[in-house]
Amino acid sequence: MNILITGATSGIGEQLARDYAAAGHKVIACGRNQSALQQLVDAYPQQITAQQLDVTDAATTIARLRGYQQLDLVILSAGVCEYVDIDSFSSAMFERVYEVNIFGMLRCIEAVLPNLKAGNQLVLVGSTARLLPFTRAEAYGSSKAALQYIARSLQVDLSKRGVVVQTVSPGFVKTPMTAVNDFAMPMAVTVEFASQAIRTGIAKKRTDITFPRLFGWLLKFLSRLPQSWQVAISKRF
Repeated sequence: MNILITGATSGIGEQLARDYAAAGHKVIACGRNQSALQQLVDAYPQQITAQQLDVTDAATTIARLRGYQQLDLVILSAGVCEYVDIDSFSSAMFERVYEVNIFGMLRCIEAVLPNLKAGNQLVLVGSTARLLPFTRAEAYGSSKAALQYIARSLQVDLSKRGVVVQTVSPGFVKTPMTAVNDFAMPMAVTVEFASQAIRTGIAKKRTDITFPRLFGWLLKFLSRLPQSWQVAISKRF
């Protein structure tokens, strides 16, 4: 397969790029960090092509990604996380998070969508954080909730074209992004575990790839409770 992955210079995106390349697929690894991209190319010179870009740069992102016309699988994994300081609430922080997690993703979709055809797969990496009103997660969680809605609507609209739209809803994954968290991360998994779960789900064309299974099941169950119960439960976290 020809696979394009954004956010490929660290965390889940990097591990996916490595694992798909190791399996013999052609990977276009996209990210901001030129040094990290070069390391991927050096490790898999026959399989990985690097594309340096920042999804917050609309014109460059669209221009560079639109040139890839033979794609079987697109995985949009670029994302950031910042937590709200409720005593110093900042709308600018929301803008920073949304700029990458929502508008950056939409720019990538705008670029690749004209080239996607029947049988191709479009995968958006979200989070289980969208399921409950977690403390300090107003920006990150809401961005992932928006991503989920966008994906479901795309699933409807692209069904006529035969393009498969999937989402990924991880729990806590041990990555550089989560390494700065100053709270417990129950059932946290490695990037290797995450990559295996995602690749298996993509191959099986699962609509939403949630892992670890128990953690995802628990949050989905809690998300079906009355909102007042959800708030009460989240207060205990």
